[in-house]
Amino acid sequence: MTGVTSHRQRTVRRPELVGLGVLATVGVGLIAIAAEWITGVGATVIAIFLLAALVSVVWTAFVGGLDARRALAPYGLLKPGMLWLCLFFIAPLWSMLEMSLSSKKSRFDFLPSFTWEWGNFQKALTDFAPQFGRSFGYAAAATLLTLAIGYPIAYVIAFRGGRFRSLLLGLVAVPFFTSYLIRTIAWQSLLSDRGPIVGTIDKLGLNAPLEWLHIMNNGRLMNTPAAVIGGLTYNFLPFMILPIYVSLEKVDVKLVDAAMDLYSTVSQAFRRVVFPMSLPGVFAGSLLVFIPAAGDFVNAQFLGSPETTMIGNSIQNQFLVQLNYPLASAMSLVLMAVITASVLVYARFMGTEDIA
Repeated sequence: MTGVTSHRQRTVRRPELVGLGVLATVGVGLIAIAAEWITGVGATVIAIFLLAALVSVVWTAFVGGLDARRALAPYGLLKPGMLWLCLFFIAPLWSMLEMSLSSKKSRFDFLPSFTWEWGNFQKALTDFAPQFGRSFGYAAAATLLTLAIGYPIAYVIAFRGGRFRSLLLGLVAVPFFTSYLIRTIAWQSLLSDRGPIVGTIDKLGLNAPLEWLHIMNNGRLMNTPAAVIGGLTYNFLPFMILPIYVSLEKVDVKLVDAAMDLYSTVSQAFRRVVFPMSLPGVFAGSLLVFIPAAGDFVNAQFLGSPETTMIGNSIQNQFLVQLNYPLASAMSLVLMAVITASVLVYARFMGTEDIA
């Protein structure tokens, strides 16, 4: 029996290549089926082949012994995430790319034809340039505001929270217990012409400076860029606080004490010790705020006006109202490309590759 087992183990050479090969094969096969590269009988054949490939991995792990199972374990752990990405990210992305290069004869043509229509991208950039500009401008403003508001809150919780730290973190997360849509609609009451915020501004006589700063428009806060940015800031503030708190929590207070012993002032200790060590949290929080804020359309829909529409509103309109799927897909891809490029530039500027 031992001889048979040893013979089986010798027949299984380089099990890691088997795991890698099956991982790649299953990924490509799933994309081919989900993106409809292959349909009908061909898709069924591919599905059977993928099932056979998975069975081969199990067989390799069974006959290869402990060493083979150890070599195959990383690929087995990667499979669920890989399957998810292939089915729900790469395949839809491919379908959207194909749709963006298609064309429609009329609005009622529900089956666009793939014609390598690159003009969709040109139209997305020229006709919707203001919406793109507003989206990235509002998202950048909201990111800066959440950083300015969230960093002090995270600092207080991390260094001064004490036994109330868990309670304070819970309060930060409380808004997530309410629907994003409901929270945004609630801001309509707060920012309305007869709401508490406008009433307080009137009592304090701050209308003139706020008008000069273009925060208010003819005594109104609703339907202004400030209202949209305020809604974005409120809704995404926890996404900035929590990553920064995690970074600050890891800062050893003894390092700050050591800096103070070396005659650093409080501001110098913060600038040279605390803040650099919290940069990973600042970087993560900025991405978690900027990326969804740039594609958001809810705040502009309920708090803004036609003059404050963002690219998300335009994409929604092209998809659901105009039924112009090729143009909407092209706009979505342009948005993804610009966000990706911005993140790469930001990562390079932040020097995150050097952050431990």
